[in-house]
Amino acid sequence: MTGRPTTWATNGVVASPHYLASQAGLRILQEGGNAVDAAIAANAVLNVVYPHQCHAGGDLFAIVWHPGERKLYGLNSSGPAPAGLSIDYLLERGFDAIPERGGLTVTVPGTVAGWAALQQRFGARSLDRVLEPAVRYARDGVPMPRNYVEALFRLRAIVSGHPGTRAVFGGSANRPGDIMRQPALARTLERIGIEGARAFYEGEAADDMIATLQQAGSPMTLDDLAAFEPEWVDPISTSYHGYDLVELPPNTQGPTVLLMANIVEGLPTTKLGHTTGAGIHAWVETKLQAFAQRDRFVADPRMANPEVEQFLDKSVAAKMRDAIDMDRTSAASGGYEDGDTIYLCAVDRDGMAVSLIQSVYNNFGSGIVAQGAGVLFHNRGRGFSMDPGHLNSLQPGKRPYHTLIPAMLMRHGEPAWVFGTMGADAQAQVQLQMLLGMVDFGLEPQTVIETPRWVSGADADRSRWVRVEPRIGARAIEDLRARGHSVVVGEEWDSAMGHAHCILIDRGRGVLGGASDPRADGIAAGW
Repeated sequence: MTGRPTTWATNGVVASPHYLASQAGLRILQEGGNAVDAAIAANAVLNVVYPHQCHAGGDLFAIVWHPGERKLYGLNSSGPAPAGLSIDYLLERGFDAIPERGGLTVTVPGTVAGWAALQQRFGARSLDRVLEPAVRYARDGVPMPRNYVEALFRLRAIVSGHPGTRAVFGGSANRPGDIMRQPALARTLERIGIEGARAFYEGEAADDMIATLQQAGSPMTLDDLAAFEPEWVDPISTSYHGYDLVELPPNTQGPTVLLMANIVEGLPTTKLGHTTGAGIHAWVETKLQAFAQRDRFVADPRMANPEVEQFLDKSVAAKMRDAIDMDRTSAASGGYEDGDTIYLCAVDRDGMAVSLIQSVYNNFGSGIVAQGAGVLFHNRGRGFSMDPGHLNSLQPGKRPYHTLIPAMLMRHGEPAWVFGTMGADAQAQVQLQMLLGMVDFGLEPQTVIETPRWVSGADADRSRWVRVEPRIGARAIEDLRARGHSVVVGEEWDSAMGHAHCILIDRGRGVLGGASDPRADGIAAGW
């Protein structure tokens, strides 16, 4: 373990993958803002200090607990494919698969509309005040973290492949601590603070974004931007050992985590062990069962039938649990998607809680920046399929499948834990490991975060692997191999395992316990 303590506080906690973002959210709380204000402030700052993982050109999801109403709210602020983008559109241009990067992967960005919707419904401070720290950091510059610099060098070809991206990210911050400025983004954020979301979806910024995307081959239009509205949704949940695990419905993979919890609930978790070979084998096999279901059923419910009841039915989970061979791994599953995202959480003195996740999908997203607006676009369109019969087939106006999943754990009708992680396919797997730590093994927040992790996936040739942090230990690694797993040993603190954060709400003692992931650059800031 790192020796990093849990952040215990009584008035509020903000946990995020960068210390400047957590501090910005904390200052908003100290000035009288609430958890929603703090979460938006932290997210906006992350657009400046973690731009490779989140930016205004991405999507956003959130779960909010309103203590006065004693109600959970879900926000889906993910954008659809442009009205002019279809399978035929791609086929006519010589594509037989969804590209990995570029203009054709850009769906309508939902982040800014998500900020505005959250602030309008719950905010205690004005949007311009909440965005002010991000505006200042973007204008004046900030020292960039190692995580950003490593991504920049690893993906230099992506960054240099588009003139706007090269101009914004290619010329500075080549070493950790180097100062980088994003003046165009500062101007855009400042206008959003004053005028609201319309400053992004209409007007000068929108003109620049659409011109940039159309030059990159996208059929997106000003009408596509102007028509976007985020959707308030009802969170979904399942019971787990006296708690209620809360996720968002499709087009997110939230039901997948609920199914995994339903499967694991019937296993002797404490006997198996959290990070033993036997335990990890059971959790991996659970993941394989649940992901097969996910890949068949999770899609945009406005244009497909995700059959969420298949994930919530405990009799379905029992059949899957019975199919697990506790001595040997099962047949190979599908592939593995990695992604780059930010997760953050905030709780204030009144008990308002926010679980928020925002992303450009892969590092540097589509690789396209609208230079005048300073906006990096995501490549979330990769979540579509070119198969017309697939549940996630590309269709105009359809939202792609999303790996993004904020979460909460409820006890006696109130939040007990607010938690989540970045990491694409790793998100559901890390959430399961966190759930085990929080409930079955009774760990305190920072230990939940620092417990060594695993993720399961498959390469392009469909060969199975389980990637583990070496802190799991040689005995567990050999046990997994003996059960038929191909084990890849990663780094001590491996970013492939996600950047997770959590806040414990201990009502009995009247305290909050925040934890932030040492695999990133963040802190849990409290007061």
